[in-house]
Amino acid sequence: MIEENLKNVKARIISAAQKSGRDPSKIKLVAVSKTVDVLKIKAAVLAGVTILGENRVQEAELKIPAVNEPVSWHLIGHLQRNKSKKALGLFQYIHSVDSLRLAVEINKHAGMMNIVMPVLLQTNISGEKSKFGVSLKEVIDFFDAVEPLQNLKVEGLMTIPPYFEDPQKARPIYKQLNNICNEIKSRAKQPENINELSMGMSNDFEVAIEEGATFVRVGTAIFGERLQFK
Repeated sequence: MIEENLKNVKARIISAAQKSGRDPSKIKLVAVSKTVDVLKIKAAVLAGVTILGENRVQEAELKIPAVNEPVSWHLIGHLQRNKSKKALGLFQYIHSVDSLRLAVEINKHAGMMNIVMPVLLQTNISGEKSKFGVSLKEVIDFFDAVEPLQNLKVEGLMTIPPYFEDPQKARPIYKQLNNICNEIKSRAKQPENINELSMGMSNDFEVAIEEGATFVRVGTAIFGERLQFK
């Protein structure tokens, strides 16, 4: 089932990219493995998954050594500041830097570890109180404050829109994120670094691709409905 699901998702990515005149190779699939058991994750890797996305440090620190496959692990969920050091030892990429205090904490630990961590800045365009991320009007100032941190490499933006039955309703949010990312790129001291947009999930990733997504975070469409991780 996972192999067939993955083939289907990849075909849909290619179709959406071609529809919008984009190169499909520029779009990276993050298979969201939160609450998914190790055997299913290994099956997905065998089927061709190269990036796995986890929401919680506690879950990842159990699963990453158990999976033990040559893949890239991305943190896509909220990161508490007191877990930032542990996260740097587990993940190769962080999509969810949602405050300056968190950015400073990650930068501090990355400096101690002598690494530069690639990150995305999480933006709460819809203004939902249940979602993390800075508001649209704060993004520019947030970027300006984070960009000088030497052990972070800001590569773009991430967002999680409200869930819509009709994926077209997410389009304005994705369009806005792309526009603000272009604005950030135009003012960045190293604009060549700003190339990534993490947006789109199982129900709307094709719309996200049409609006410029470079990372799509897909879980249910690959692994099926979620079970509670144990």
